[in-house]
Amino acid sequence: MIDADDVRRIALSLPESAEKEAWNMPTFRVAGKMYVTVPDDETSIAVRCPRYEREELIAAEPEKFWVPPHEAGSAWVRVRLAALEDLAELRDVLVDSWRQAAPDRLRDAHPELVPGSGASSPS
Repeated sequence: MIDADDVRRIALSLPESAEKEAWNMPTFRVAGKMYVTVPDDETSIAVRCPRYEREELIAAEPEKFWVPPHEAGSAWVRVRLAALEDLAELRDVLVDSWRQAAPDRLRDAHPELVPGSGASSPS
């Protein structure tokens, strides 16, 4: 079963990622910009997701993705860890969020880091 330790391991394997506690929970940042949080119960994560894509994502897989009412105005989506197929899918979710937060110089330096590439996948 995928858990918060898997999230931490994969997130910290991404270039210039660092863990920082905020709001009494682990958050992960790239070049200082947050791209994933692990809420208290550690059964889900919050990742960056453009609002225009979020509704389609939730409609397609409501068992996997949702937005709590207090985050409705944000560009984030929650992901239920137990609903993910495997570590490769978790990696894809984290890479996608990392790419949204990473500065151009990092995205340009790491073109192999795209969802579905399997590159730099931790074992």
